[in-house]
Amino acid sequence: MPAADAVVIGVDYGTLSGRALVVRLSDGAELGSAVHEYGHAVMDATLTAHRDEPLPPEWALQVPADYVDVLKSAVPAALREAGVVAEQVVGIATDFTACTVVPTTRQGTPLNELPEYADRPHAYVKLWRHHAAQAQADRINELAHSRGESWINRYGGFISSEWEFAKGLQVLEEDPEIYAAMDHWVEAADWIVWQLTGEYLRNACTAGYKGIYQDGSYPDAEFLSALNPEFSGFVTEKLEHRIGQLGERAGGLSAAAAEWTGLPEGIAVAVGNVDAHVTAPAADAVAPGQMVAIMGTSTCHVMNGDHLAEVPGMCGAVYGGITDGLWGYEAGQSGVGDIFAWYVANQVPGSISEEAETRGLSVHELLTEKAATQPVGAHGLIALDWHSGNRSVLVDHELSGLVLGATLATKPEDGYRALLESTAFGTRTIIEAFNDSGVPVTELVVAGGLLRNSFLMQLYADITGLPISTIVSTQGPALGSAIHAAVAAGAYPDASAAGAVMGGRRRNAYTPQPDAVTAYDELYAEYRALHDHFGRGGNDVMRRLKAIRRRARHQEVSA
Repeated sequence: MPAADAVVIGVDYGTLSGRALVVRLSDGAELGSAVHEYGHAVMDATLTAHRDEPLPPEWALQVPADYVDVLKSAVPAALREAGVVAEQVVGIATDFTACTVVPTTRQGTPLNELPEYADRPHAYVKLWRHHAAQAQADRINELAHSRGESWINRYGGFISSEWEFAKGLQVLEEDPEIYAAMDHWVEAADWIVWQLTGEYLRNACTAGYKGIYQDGSYPDAEFLSALNPEFSGFVTEKLEHRIGQLGERAGGLSAAAAEWTGLPEGIAVAVGNVDAHVTAPAADAVAPGQMVAIMGTSTCHVMNGDHLAEVPGMCGAVYGGITDGLWGYEAGQSGVGDIFAWYVANQVPGSISEEAETRGLSVHELLTEKAATQPVGAHGLIALDWHSGNRSVLVDHELSGLVLGATLATKPEDGYRALLESTAFGTRTIIEAFNDSGVPVTELVVAGGLLRNSFLMQLYADITGLPISTIVSTQGPALGSAIHAAVAAGAYPDASAAGAVMGGRRRNAYTPQPDAVTAYDELYAEYRALHDHFGRGGNDVMRRLKAIRRRARHQEVSA
């Protein structure tokens, strides 16, 4: 057993930054943390890493060297803040956004780091919110259903444009030279562990949820060839690799990584994992019926079940995908905090910004304060939360946002509240899909940065009709990674046992208000009518508008 003062480190890789957290093994006390912002952030308009070349619509790229910089900067800084010495650290684990993928050489060098490919967008990391492979995803889904592929139902009937196969097929069809040069198509969750240990190992979580790995196999070569003959070897040549289970030791910290981090060479490095999935044990919420919603720029919903069910529009069901011995389910919303941030950045008049500055508030805080005084439905609006497409339950990133009911009397706080409500309606739609499929949701457990907005949390309780429990830690994913580091170091037998000691949640922190529940039922009926009309083929105007936009942007980029 580790010493009484032993600690582990969890590193959470988010969309814009990475955070390192030092956690005491014996009780989960969080001793110190540090954040490092990615130098190149998200490249979604221009390839800022190379001459600011414009990118087509729906692209989102990153630079993998930014991830290594987190290890070099945030880990030593977190140790200093914690006041512990490196010799106390017995393990380190990481979590990542997903599906975020890196094309590499056989040795693990990202292709963008090779001079001959530095100007090629497809040589860079494709971030989870890269949605430019929707056409490829549509073909995968159509073919899977026409052939009766059994695995498609494990993903709610849809493979997302965010995932490994659609993005890989896009690379082949848009830049065959990069595809040919790519020896490995690597989840960032696995690439960073590769950098820490010197050994490449795929993790069971992303392999199952994002890599269509079910019952010990991937889609076969015949299926892949039917998509594109040149794609037939994608699994065997680019993707397939040894798979490690969650909480296992992936290897020991390499000499190079020890130098970057200041940690002892050889300490345990856990198998990679996904930011949402590691958060469940951090909230001590791994029992069937407990849905954990990690709410930030997007929301990921994860929960365990004791049996396999087919839930329409879910992101996947993977045995052991969250914790051993249970079926792990995933669903999600592609845009949540991102939508609120877009609204504040682009739809708010200067008078609101000036008032917020005068009162010492953020614009978000001011709009929330104003919105909170309204009775339910007083703004006269209903919105669809599809500004970044729909991940669940429609799995369609050609969809776009909508706000209906605006008049000349509509105020900034009205639109803001309608968008807050729309994301809660989206979560209710997901919950109902699980309930209707025999996977009942009895408790909604919230983690993530949006926990800070208590009005939003109460709104979610009122709209879903469920009690809302909240994670104790403000660093849920990083704590979840630390829990997996503790398991990899041998301090606990599994993540459930470690989470019971190191994690925790506040039960029923928010409970539904009966009058608000009734009022929101009426608005939710309108949301579902719009949801089904625009999302299920009643009117494909959103898809047509995106096609028009792509043509216009292509002409602009080519000019």
